[in-house]
Amino acid sequence: MLFFSGCASSASYIDPKGTETIVSLNQIDTQDWNTAAEEMINSLFSSGVLERSPKLPAVMAVSKIRNDTMTHIDTDLLVKKMRVSLSQSGKVVTTTTLGYGNNVEDPVASEAAQMQAMLNNQKQSVTLPDYTLSGKIIESQAQAGRTKQVTYTFQLSLTTVRDGLAVWEDERQISKQGKRAAVGW
Repeated sequence: MLFFSGCASSASYIDPKGTETIVSLNQIDTQDWNTAAEEMINSLFSSGVLERSPKLPAVMAVSKIRNDTMTHIDTDLLVKKMRVSLSQSGKVVTTTTLGYGNNVEDPVASEAAQMQAMLNNQKQSVTLPDYTLSGKIIESQAQAGRTKQVTYTFQLSLTTVRDGLAVWEDERQISKQGKRAAVGW
């Protein structure tokens, strides 16, 4: 009985925006995703670009968000948070039947639209997006003695489909430092 109780761990819920979260140097943490998404969406809203859209709500497609970090990351941890805020604002809807390459988010909806068009003997009508969202996440590292610093740079662009011009761009950086132990890292 003592063996089992000695190996048990306790877990508890924490606020993902609170000060109790784990900060790690070699990955983007939950609070980093939250901070980057919140700052980017606030920047987009305050730019006034969405109010100048040809129609409201504007239609947006998500293009490629390139991962230039040393770790495998799911860029939806950033993009989905932003999409939820945009959708809840009523200013933007996101198409889930168009995507970068052949990577559509909702293939069933895409196929259903194609089937409906075939049943109606029509060409498939596709709602083209007004905007595309694209970007890159970059990681850079520096070290001085036993102190290591990692900076994650989030770069996003909102481009109009009709003319290919970037109407909003932003860049946010999150930097973290830590000291290396005397043995290992």
